[in-house]
Amino acid sequence: MIRASKRALVTGGSSGLGAATVGWLLANGYDAVVLDRDTPQLTSGPVDFVQCDLTSRDQLDRIMPRLVDSGPYDLVVLNAGINATGRFETLSAQAHIDLLRVNTEAPMVITASLFAADALAPGAAMVFVSSLSHFTGYPGAASYAASKDALAIYAKSMRKLAKTKGVTITVAFPGPLRTDHAETHAPQGADASKRMAPDLAASLIMADVLAGRKTSIPGLPNRAIAFTGRILPKPVTALMRRLIYDRLKS
Repeated sequence: MIRASKRALVTGGSSGLGAATVGWLLANGYDAVVLDRDTPQLTSGPVDFVQCDLTSRDQLDRIMPRLVDSGPYDLVVLNAGINATGRFETLSAQAHIDLLRVNTEAPMVITASLFAADALAPGAAMVFVSSLSHFTGYPGAASYAASKDALAIYAKSMRKLAKTKGVTITVAFPGPLRTDHAETHAPQGADASKRMAPDLAASLIMADVLAGRKTSIPGLPNRAIAFTGRILPKPVTALMRRLIYDRLKS
């Protein structure tokens, strides 16, 4: 049976980079399934909303059959993510647990379920949204950096299996974005104008995905930071500490 349009799944698609990605998909002829805790603010377009708080494994397990049945997917964007900033010892244990569930466990569970159920269309692409912190460290958000590192390593490790299924995997490493969530966790005095607009980041990432690239670092400044972080890790980490950790409110 020939499908009229391509179908995409976006986790965390109700705001920020996720919402920008959904907007890009709709503008480029995709139907979208949005998995999020909050209802999308989109006013029109072929969007199915599946509500789930990804800090709850029970909720995720309950909605997985529906998510699988909503496929097969031509594109899966595992974007949902939360942050927890502050001095490590001041953050609650639950904050660390919630962060790891949303940023690492949930995309792993979803990926495994989609592969097991053959819910990916032939030639499908998957995008795992990690973070520029993979190359620089993130003083003041150690659990966030760890969760995004783990996701990137998991995605890279899945490439061999994905290839046998005709699926490509891209790992995206966006830098700071101009979103409400980023603003909440930004250090004092941070200049929001220096962060990339989510719409631009989404379009750059999707261009890399459609080109079959394994890695997407959207924006020349972010690529420069990633390169410098690789060759000069100690100075870059020290700089990040001054820019972020030393300016935290707690």
